[in-house]
Amino acid sequence: MKKRLISLMIVSLISSSFFGQNIPVDPSVKIGTLSNGMKYYIKKNALPEKKVDFRLAINAGSILEDENQRGLAHIMEHMNFNGTKNFPDNKLVDFLQSIGVKFGQHLNAYTSFDETVYMLPVPLDKPGNLDAGLKVMEDWAFNATLSDKQINKERGVVLEELRLGLGADKRMQDKYLPKQLYKSQYAERLPMGKKEIIESFTPDAIRKFHHDWYRPDLMAIVVVGDINVEEVEKKIKNNFEKYKKAAHPKERKIFDLPNHKETLVAIETDPDATSSGVQFIIKDSETYQPDTTVEQYNQRVIEGLVNMMLNSRLGELINSTNPPFTYGSVYHGGTYARTKEAFQGSAITKDGDQLNALKVLLEEVERAKRFGFTPAELDRAKEQVLASYEWAYNNKDKNESGALVGEYVGNFLRKEPIPGIVWEYDHIKKFLPTVALEQTNGVIEKLVKDDSRVVVITGPKKDHITMPTESMVLKTFENLKLANLKPYEGKTRVESLIKPFKSEGKITHTTTDTKLGTTTWTLSNGAKVTFKKTDFKDDEIVFAAVSLGGSSIIPDADYNKTQFAFDALLEAGIGGLSKTDLTHYLAGKQVSASSYIGGLTEGISGTSSKKDLKTAMELIYACFTGLNYNPDSFNAYKTKKSAMLTNLASDPEYYFSSEYAKFVNQKNPRFLGLEPTEKDWINTDYKKAYDIYQQKFANAGNFQFYFVGNIDETQLKNEVLHYIASLPASGQPSTFKDTGYRPVEGDYKKVYKKGKEPKSLVNISYSGEAPYNEKDAFALSALGEVATIKVLEKLREEESGIYGGGASGGMSKVPYSTYSFSINFPCGPENVDKLTKSAIAELQKLIDKGPDQKDLDKYKEGEYNEYKTSLKDNGFWLQGIAQSQIDGSDQYDILNYQDKVKAITVKDLQDVAKKYLSKGRNIAILMPEDGWENVKNADVRAKTNTNAGIKQ
Repeated sequence: MKKRLISLMIVSLISSSFFGQNIPVDPSVKIGTLSNGMKYYIKKNALPEKKVDFRLAINAGSILEDENQRGLAHIMEHMNFNGTKNFPDNKLVDFLQSIGVKFGQHLNAYTSFDETVYMLPVPLDKPGNLDAGLKVMEDWAFNATLSDKQINKERGVVLEELRLGLGADKRMQDKYLPKQLYKSQYAERLPMGKKEIIESFTPDAIRKFHHDWYRPDLMAIVVVGDINVEEVEKKIKNNFEKYKKAAHPKERKIFDLPNHKETLVAIETDPDATSSGVQFIIKDSETYQPDTTVEQYNQRVIEGLVNMMLNSRLGELINSTNPPFTYGSVYHGGTYARTKEAFQGSAITKDGDQLNALKVLLEEVERAKRFGFTPAELDRAKEQVLASYEWAYNNKDKNESGALVGEYVGNFLRKEPIPGIVWEYDHIKKFLPTVALEQTNGVIEKLVKDDSRVVVITGPKKDHITMPTESMVLKTFENLKLANLKPYEGKTRVESLIKPFKSEGKITHTTTDTKLGTTTWTLSNGAKVTFKKTDFKDDEIVFAAVSLGGSSIIPDADYNKTQFAFDALLEAGIGGLSKTDLTHYLAGKQVSASSYIGGLTEGISGTSSKKDLKTAMELIYACFTGLNYNPDSFNAYKTKKSAMLTNLASDPEYYFSSEYAKFVNQKNPRFLGLEPTEKDWINTDYKKAYDIYQQKFANAGNFQFYFVGNIDETQLKNEVLHYIASLPASGQPSTFKDTGYRPVEGDYKKVYKKGKEPKSLVNISYSGEAPYNEKDAFALSALGEVATIKVLEKLREEESGIYGGGASGGMSKVPYSTYSFSINFPCGPENVDKLTKSAIAELQKLIDKGPDQKDLDKYKEGEYNEYKTSLKDNGFWLQGIAQSQIDGSDQYDILNYQDKVKAITVKDLQDVAKKYLSKGRNIAILMPEDGWENVKNADVRAKTNTNAGIKQ
């Protein structure tokens, strides 16, 4: 008792030294406010070079809409891309693409309840681009034209975006949100709005929203990049200060998420639900206030430690041989409302097991509340926190601008502190050692209470599934008070993954490549190690090990018994350590590694800090020599996987992909489906999969290892000689093989019906075998990018028929030479025929005339922009130098890419369009089950290929 009192006194003394101190603001950020109330944040950051990231943050979102404006905050965001003073109609996207900014991928925006944020990265490789970026931000802030014509055109695009969200999850959400957002304005102002208002609002309604809320005192511009701060500040003042304050500004109200005495329970089911889950929310008693003092910052750190320790315990349960749920976590943090934080938890479960999952989540929280945490748990959590801050600090001079702008947006909108990593790391080093168990144990007492609770349970509606009742949920909380719980008993932390051994491995040969900047060692066991030292990050090393063969060389019968077991092998752990033991062992280390068996290769991939390179080598060594064998872990994996997959076929898009894949692969006996069925699990042989893994990783001489990053060559050599050179080498070299199976060929059209909502998908494709041609492969890829521009222009901007979509193309040389090209988009069932014809017509133009030079130039500028950034990325180099081992491509492709882009012509794209898109057109269409039985027979025929839509 005396020791505990002394500890508390020390903690109190240290805490009092922080009392009243304000969290500082990072001095490297220039912050100011214009006379009209607009705020600005400017920071020089040289990574990526010659590039700047802009953000326009507006402290207004859907929560401020009038009743007749529901959805218009979001549409206003769209309208800023459809006509401004300096970029009328759709000229903005056209202009930005011409300087290398890709729509959706780079250029973007979002609208939420309380805010609207516009995002624009701009390359600075040409004079005037900085001014152009500022002009775009100025137009977004103040100069939307909001013409009747463009407003009415954009309705269709927004309705298509609304359509994408329809389905079982949306139907259930509509029912439980009124309880989750009980008696709050948030329940009535979802950002996507109401369909009937989107269809019928008058242009004046959106003009009024723009007038009321797009005003200087609710805005901030953020500029971070390879810039001169003083120059940018002067330009901001010149460009933005001329806009006057609103004469009679409308009050920007703050809305609350009210507390309530009762526990609200929502239990919702849907026949098409694809998963079962439970979530709880316990709202804080007090209104949330942003952290402004060091004392508040410290309390947030302590809460973070509690979150980590609770989730570590849940992770142990998930990784156990009898997992209570597939996924589960708890945390204390923000809700939909800025004014309210809450203690929250969620789990994904087997069907009908939601109540037990809720019980387990609550019991683990109650266990911590009653008995507290252990010293070992707190030490691990501290190590993890310190390691993450240390890694961020070590890379402080190599942060990309895109990672920084969000911090300043958060400071403006939510008053989140921005002290900078230098202050934070220094403070964390001093504060963490002072945190005592008494402080972390006290957090739970404040977070868990009996009022303001909401529980949401969702799942599929099926006759054999019995859902819990509201009274059963409430009884779970009551029983918790009487639960017979025991203190948490953690395992003793393992101090070593690999038993000490003597290495006799040697480097037998060394070669260097001055062009690539790589060195390759051939080791005495036959393994090769290629490394490239970079300064892209001060504390990052990425690595991979690759061997040719993969599942392609496994006989059909064995492959069908093992293909679904390979992903489960690491669930057993390595080196005699379970997954939980391994997690504890790696606490405080910035390192990860995992092995795999793929279609053509097997190998290992991972990342490490410089300090933890030795541990990375231990993981590599253990993946080769120490994979655990544990049938119970495999059975646990099956249980979790089955819980996730049981109802997946209820999802129309998954059903579409699955059924079409079955059709295309009908002649391939090795194709059992996209995901395993119960029959597949019964036929899966875990032991055989384990034996195949052991065989593949028994011969290190068949592997080439790659390391890229800020490498100390002496350190790397020592670790390579000890670990990689000591790996076993036996058997003959292997390579992958062509199994001989081919997808279905010929022109065809397939229509699949699934789902109750009016949603369709269209996939148009061309594919087949063809001799590999490097020039054609590159041109097909470029043609996909150009076709995406045309598809979006035609189907989205002109016809208002889609929200997102695109095209992609290319060739593959292994295991046999093929070409592929596809266009895909979601749309309304009533527009399938029309939009399919439009898409094919756009392709026909590319065949007949080739692309417009301006569209090819847009593609080129976008590729230059991305390539220059990628050249400073360790992962890009790792993939680039490893690729030639896999497919025999030119090892210098990574250096020659920009020249290849420059050399490509309109004729090149037209030639491949004629050569590959004039034959074998196929179409696959997803239609809803009811009401759309008759699909018109267009002269069209496709293959499934996903391409991310536009997030706007």
